[in-house]
Amino acid sequence: MSQEMENVGTEFMDGVKRNAGLAIVVGVILLIVGVIAIGSPFVAGISVTLAVGAMLIVGGVSELFFAFRAGSLGKGLLTFILGILTVVVGGLMISRPDVGLASLTLFLAAYFFVSGIFEIAWGFRMRPASGWGWILFGGIVSVVLGMMIWGQYPFSGVWAVGTLVGIKLIFSGWTLIMLGIAARGAAKDIQQAV
Repeated sequence: MSQEMENVGTEFMDGVKRNAGLAIVVGVILLIVGVIAIGSPFVAGISVTLAVGAMLIVGGVSELFFAFRAGSLGKGLLTFILGILTVVVGGLMISRPDVGLASLTLFLAAYFFVSGIFEIAWGFRMRPASGWGWILFGGIVSVVLGMMIWGQYPFSGVWAVGTLVGIKLIFSGWTLIMLGIAARGAAKDIQQAV
């Protein structure tokens, strides 16, 4: 029984070490790509627009395929129309990424503003619980960011989407690096304990 436990422990540690290294490598890649995105936010924004357009086309084609397979051109005409609309919007985003980026920018401004209002309400509702001030602060920042993006439109289309994607990639990369380092440390601690 002890030998089996040791084998399982060894396999586990090997897996943790392999995945920890991969997490660190992927984290570094995300960090680098995030810095590049912040350094060139317009190119990053156009790239995001093209990716969203491609996903919309794939989704729309899937809806059309379902509509044909399900025989829903009669009662389910709405599914068919929605599929066509999704393909058209995706095609427009790919053929005119500048217009698509402008649309994404306006959507982003509205998202930050509305989500910030809800966070502010949630923060006041949580009061006096611990952390309510951070929720309120996050909501205020979201509202200000939404107003800033909206107020600087159309110029904000040049920087907003790419910059925010870059920031997200940097934080995701840093998180993966820290998880990888922690997993390596845990694997070493387990190995030393055995």
